[in-house]
Amino acid sequence: MSDPYVKQTIENEVGYIEFFHPSHNSLPGNVLAKLANTIKEAGQNDAIKVIVLRSGGDRTFCAGASFNELINISDEETGKVFFTGFANVINAMRKCPKFIIGRVQGKTVGGGVGLASATDYCMATKFASIKLSELNVGIGPFVVGPAVQRKLGLSGMSQIAIDANSFYSAEWAKDKGLYAQVFESTEALDEGVKAFSEHLCTYNPEAMRDMKTMFWSGTENWDNLLADRAAISGRLVLSEFTKETLKRFK
Repeated sequence: MSDPYVKQTIENEVGYIEFFHPSHNSLPGNVLAKLANTIKEAGQNDAIKVIVLRSGGDRTFCAGASFNELINISDEETGKVFFTGFANVINAMRKCPKFIIGRVQGKTVGGGVGLASATDYCMATKFASIKLSELNVGIGPFVVGPAVQRKLGLSGMSQIAIDANSFYSAEWAKDKGLYAQVFESTEALDEGVKAFSEHLCTYNPEAMRDMKTMFWSGTENWDNLLADRAAISGRLVLSEFTKETLKRFK
């Protein structure tokens, strides 16, 4: 089994940020922190014009929050700190002055749907179904909710948030606006991401920066909003319902 990591490579002015965890690319606090910092640094790196966010492995893009960490949360402040990790990544993506292209090769759950939603343009395979599973364990998609709602609309977000036990297909996600393009295979996806990202690098960086600011207009309160949402999740994760449910999942 490989160790968790976050790494960045640069190729033809495209910065590829990749995260990995052996447990289906789940996201513990240390990986979230490294991911947020790497995105911030890439946004300030003049050698990078466009960013691609991807995960390691062939199957799951992201399984969301680390259940091992959730089970070990014993007080509200610790819970808030953990969920703030997701808030920090989403806010780093929101504030990054460069377009972030999502590369989603497989299923994505919970917080992973939030990451995909926070990209500026997302490309996926036909295997990249999505699920907001938080209600299943007694919490709710509070922190990632604003990012998901921004892409899927309130109707789409509430549908998958309430139907927390179902995967929704990549085509459904494309129809709702989460995915811009859906490919038949990972190989085709990678070719598409590379060509699209490198072509973006030929555009005016200043124009792209101003466009990104325009696209994210109205989210200026997310630093406070997502912090408040993290506190809600930090409280709910201590509920008896959630504690018992997490033990069964484990």
